[in-house]
Amino acid sequence: MKSRSTSALPVAARKALAKLGADITVARKKRRISTVSMAERAFLSRSTLARIEKGDPSVSMGAYLSVLAILGLVRHIGQVADRTNDTLGLDLDEDRLPKRIRSGSQIKIRP
Repeated sequence: MKSRSTSALPVAARKALAKLGADITVARKKRRISTVSMAERAFLSRSTLARIEKGDPSVSMGAYLSVLAILGLVRHIGQVADRTNDTLGLDLDEDRLPKRIRSGSQIKIRP
């Protein structure tokens, strides 16, 4: 049975998790790490690891990050929502700039 939050997950998010899970599987296999070893190293059950590799959205983000850390891929996660890469946010900030600056609203600098 799917939880309400899982079924309400946007399609793009579900696809991203499925890709992440598949990529984790490939990365684990490239490193020749067995599922038993990976689960032990990440302090997870093998069934939880299998769910991660399927992109299950009900698995905690911490579990995903543990696996990514073991694979040496966790550093990239910090860039996912980096504000300097948020083009929409930067565009919105620019749209909020005043159209003109009135002389009475200038900041006065005291000596």
